[in-house]
Amino acid sequence: MKILKTSLLFLLLSFNAFSSFAQPSASTNYFEVVKNLEIFTDVFRQLDLLYVEEATPGNLVNTALNGMLASLDPYTVYYPESRIEDAMYLQTGMYGGVGARVDLVGGRNTVLEVFESFPAYKSGLRAGDIITHINGKLIDGIDLDNLEDGLTGTPGSVVNLTVLQLGKSAASELAVTRESIKTPDVPHFQLLENNVGYIKLDEFTQTASEDVKNSFNTLKGKGMNKLILDLRGNGGGLLNEAVKIVNFFVPKGTEITRTMGKTESWKQVYVAQYEPLDLNIPLVVLVDEMSASASEIVSGSLQDLDRAVIVGVPSFGKGLVQQTLDLSYNAKMKVTVAKYYTPSGRCIQKLDYGNKKDGHATQIDTTQIRTFYTTHGRPVKDGSGIYPDVLMTASTSKEILAQLQKNFAYFRFGVEFKKTHPSIDSAGSFKISQNDYNEFVQFAKKNAKDFVPSWFEHIEKLEKELASQTAVNANLKDQLNNLQNGISSALESSLTQLQTEITPKLESKIVEMYYFRSAAIKQSLTNDPLIRASQEVFQKNYSTILAGPADSEKK
Repeated sequence: MKILKTSLLFLLLSFNAFSSFAQPSASTNYFEVVKNLEIFTDVFRQLDLLYVEEATPGNLVNTALNGMLASLDPYTVYYPESRIEDAMYLQTGMYGGVGARVDLVGGRNTVLEVFESFPAYKSGLRAGDIITHINGKLIDGIDLDNLEDGLTGTPGSVVNLTVLQLGKSAASELAVTRESIKTPDVPHFQLLENNVGYIKLDEFTQTASEDVKNSFNTLKGKGMNKLILDLRGNGGGLLNEAVKIVNFFVPKGTEITRTMGKTESWKQVYVAQYEPLDLNIPLVVLVDEMSASASEIVSGSLQDLDRAVIVGVPSFGKGLVQQTLDLSYNAKMKVTVAKYYTPSGRCIQKLDYGNKKDGHATQIDTTQIRTFYTTHGRPVKDGSGIYPDVLMTASTSKEILAQLQKNFAYFRFGVEFKKTHPSIDSAGSFKISQNDYNEFVQFAKKNAKDFVPSWFEHIEKLEKELASQTAVNANLKDQLNNLQNGISSALESSLTQLQTEITPKLESKIVEMYYFRSAAIKQSLTNDPLIRASQEVFQKNYSTILAGPADSEKK
């Protein structure tokens, strides 16, 4: 029976291979495609028949597919039926679940955030709580993919959680009814001083443009006469949503972007199809190194059209477009189908995945980077992301700050802070004291190995080598201990010097522990250097920046 099933699979795959590529326009490498598909199915058949251990066919194929796609770019991804929620989330931002973000913190499955008005919050789950069991099954230290599988599921179904809640000595049992979860693409907007509106856009899902439009109209009704659109940390999403958002600020019929792919269907020009919301409102767009794809379409197009001043640091540099395709047996694949170009004609893709070196994509050769020009003749470059019109200086301690963020230093201190502070001031008014900051420094020093692990990597390697030796100089062990203490003291000194930079991040995370993400964003705006820089641009040189060079200096 096993041989029969394998033979049928082989015939099915072979038939599909020939039928899929029988169309003359489908592939110029018809023979190579069919030959290699036959080789693959032959290898698969022999493994199924002869391999000494029982192999799971699905696992073998998933491994093969993932390995094949990994040789291309990180954006071309296969989603088996078991991961279909992931694929749907990328398009819609919606999934079935409890409405909480959970991660491994100190080896425990810890709730980082709960979403307002969703099941997790309504059941009593809060940031800082630790989930120990799902439906009676112990999950401490479980793989995060399996943890997410336990929390997500069909809306209306119930998941039973055993939780160690912050401030309680005994575990709590929570029955949570899953719902359709859709977090807003715009988690926060508000009117700042000088009638400057602020809109934070997190993602480009199917509701992004509608969320931005509603936020814009609300702020306009409150007297907004200038706008900051914050795309920091926004990794992108749907191309059409990016086009619609640019359309809000440029005349109908304006070219916003164009795509070029292998097939004619992806050789398209995208223009503004609707009447704009506002052609004249002064506009600043904030970007950082994590602003990518659709974020770069918005910022790059508005820059090329001299419709907005870009403030921040150079963006990620992803000039590739993906399409999600339906496959057999409810599987899906997200595949890179085109490159996009901003109105000036530039492609801002930074990495060359077609010419890898040692398995890694290479950066576009600086000698190949070309200069293009905006509508008013300002020079802009391709091959390097979106370069801001107002460049902010990156922190000289970027590596330390990134490690603290990545390894949950602010969050873990926030958990400890909440244990001794039942309540805090509202977002925008909250301030930590000098004593609070000193406590954070000592907390970070005590947990230095967790928060800045790269500083201890070589010492840990030496410790492992010493542990394997029976006769080791005790003095050498003492010296290693002294070195570890020295690193912890160096961290203490660094954090003392970085108080101005860290305090806003710490305050924002603490606010999020008590309230929600919108409140955390509001808190962060009270001491945000990019907001200050944007206010200065509006007051001093907005028109000058967009005017470009004098006529005699233009190309």
